[in-house]
Amino acid sequence: MAELAEIIEGCKKDSGKYQQMLYRKYSGFTYGICLRFAKNDFDARDIMQEGWVKIFRHIASYSQDNSFEGWVRRVMINTAITLYRKNLKHAYQEDITDVAFSKYDREHSEDLDFTREEMMQAIKELPVGYGMVFNMYVIDGYKHKEIGEMLGIDINTSKSQLSRAKKYVQRELLKLSEISQ
Repeated sequence: MAELAEIIEGCKKDSGKYQQMLYRKYSGFTYGICLRFAKNDFDARDIMQEGWVKIFRHIASYSQDNSFEGWVRRVMINTAITLYRKNLKHAYQEDITDVAFSKYDREHSEDLDFTREEMMQAIKELPVGYGMVFNMYVIDGYKHKEIGEMLGIDINTSKSQLSRAKKYVQRELLKLSEISQ
């Protein structure tokens, strides 16, 4: 198998062979990223396809001084954001002070154990805006200022949506735990 640097160079020369090798090497990784930002498999595959088109179109701009995996991740996240914005029908602003956790929510969620699949399913059920912010903040490590700039929303909206997302996930997991008891 060719080394990553050789594969990237082949892709820069538009070699189908090397593009296929790169896709095989990173398709699982990119699908996982896209799935976090999508409501279903179809949407995840749509994001992934758009992302791979961008990767192959702009691979010449990749600098080997940086992590290739990080560059690919960024392309996929930006593609998900672009598609989110394209599908965004109503922008709204909410202040973080409108959101509060109750004592009941915290008491009933502290000692519960869930599988990775159960957690991912609860996250997947989030409304689109909440899911975007949750994934970007919790999983990808962006700050609220960065999220606001990337999504074109106010910092307080980002904070509010994250808070609501966490509460939503807690509720979904609490429901799941009540069903399994």
